[in-house]
Amino acid sequence: MTPHGIKRRTALKGVAATLGVLSLRGFEVIADEAVHFTHGIASGDPLSDRVILWTRVLPGDGAAKPLKGRWQVAEDARFSRIVAQGEAATGPERDYTVKVDATGLAPAGQYWYRFLFEGLSSPVGRTRTLPKTGLAPFTLAVCSCSNYPQGYFNAYRDIADAPVDAVMHLGDYIYEYGAGTYSNSVATDELGREVVPSHEIVALEDYRQRYGLYRTDPDLQAAHGAHPWICVWDDHELANDTWHSGAQNHNEGEGDFDVRMAMARKAYHEWMPIRTPAQTDQGPIYRRFAVGDLADIIMLDTRLIGRDQQLDYRRDMGSTVAPDVFKRDVLGNPERTMIGAEQSGWLAQQLASSKARGATWQLIGQQVLMGKLMIPKIPPEQLAQVELPERTRQWIGTLMQLADVGLPLNLDAWDGYPACRERVFADLLALANNPVVVAGDTHNAWAFNLRTDAGVPVGVEVGCPGISSPGIETYFPLPPPAMAAALKQSSLELVDLDTHRRGWAKVTLTREATYSQWRFVDTVLSKTFTVSETAPLRCSAGARQFA
Repeated sequence: MTPHGIKRRTALKGVAATLGVLSLRGFEVIADEAVHFTHGIASGDPLSDRVILWTRVLPGDGAAKPLKGRWQVAEDARFSRIVAQGEAATGPERDYTVKVDATGLAPAGQYWYRFLFEGLSSPVGRTRTLPKTGLAPFTLAVCSCSNYPQGYFNAYRDIADAPVDAVMHLGDYIYEYGAGTYSNSVATDELGREVVPSHEIVALEDYRQRYGLYRTDPDLQAAHGAHPWICVWDDHELANDTWHSGAQNHNEGEGDFDVRMAMARKAYHEWMPIRTPAQTDQGPIYRRFAVGDLADIIMLDTRLIGRDQQLDYRRDMGSTVAPDVFKRDVLGNPERTMIGAEQSGWLAQQLASSKARGATWQLIGQQVLMGKLMIPKIPPEQLAQVELPERTRQWIGTLMQLADVGLPLNLDAWDGYPACRERVFADLLALANNPVVVAGDTHNAWAFNLRTDAGVPVGVEVGCPGISSPGIETYFPLPPPAMAAALKQSSLELVDLDTHRRGWAKVTLTREATYSQWRFVDTVLSKTFTVSETAPLRCSAGARQFA
């Protein structure tokens, strides 16, 4: 079987009645087999000598029991040159997911892998290890925000076929909402992309079912099977607008918040090819990867660990606090933090270590935009030409008043934590050679020249468009050129953007420069699609800015 054999979900004829829909998680059993590989394969968290391998396998007789098998890694797709192998086990306590840390691999190697249970083979996947030395180019597919009931995952299919070294997923891999919330009626009614379960997910079995639904998608399976992934959660793997002690989309009627987070995190680590620290309960998700002498990839958790509650213009300013006072005293509160003291200290250590070992680039993977994105000033005559619900028109009118004060568009991003951002910028200036920040969350494409409040160049940032989730065009429905012009005029750090297309970002690191491009699909509502690629944005080593 070729590495792309996972492009189609396995279909087996017959009945295994006792397996039940919760265990099957969207997989259709249509044959009697000793076991069923129900959701493809995946690999992730590559190092120079190892990589995490993942699959899911169910007992064919439907009995809840442990399963034991083997895993193999080979230098060829036919497995005639096996270089590593070992035992694998799973059971109902981990939702029959299998994760192994395949060690003993060579640096910068391309490998094929599979699992063997009861004489049956899983699909075959392809993966890579990171280089240990050298300055060869390294290319990442950076993506986020794949919402099943918004449309097809065409961008994942494009990633599967792309010549990249790894995939970096920056969160919103799933969405927690129930049916009819944040969905596209064409996708649900005509394409059949309804969510399971139909209610908002709050319990462990709910989260497991939702991952199971997403992982039946053939394009997502293809992307997992073609490349190793480096992942971090954002809020929708947990609950919308999560912070360390709560979330916008969590209330008392949904139970204890900490319990919900524990269940969400357990399901995440069961279903994602991420290295789970053995000494902790899923542990901190922030971690670092060395890419030879070229770069260090530093993954942050800007969502859950350490984040103070987001500000809200309606709640925290309302009609009683003047906008300039809000900007100075509330938004500018120096105590507010995005990542907390412990993670801040860890980040400083990783930057210093990367600089000391001579890595050219410090690539910081995190969830939300770091660049300053201000509320755009849109002329009233432009707004008058657009059909808008009255509530939306009133809200945009309120924002236009705030634009005169120079307030940010999105308080859930680093713009809502400016003092914390300045502290991080100080560390990037003092401790990093060449910082490159990548972000997801917004569903649109962005490129920033990051600067301190005093205007000192810090580095560059690339925001990736969403895989399928709609973006700013849904609540600022101006023609894209007009929207782009308004945002560039209000946001001096903004270099380039796209306000209306779905896709992913391609980031290539070389010794001399970083090159950033976007790849856009023209639709998420048809399996027939085309892809366009933008010209690369270049940041030379030492410049800390796009040219």
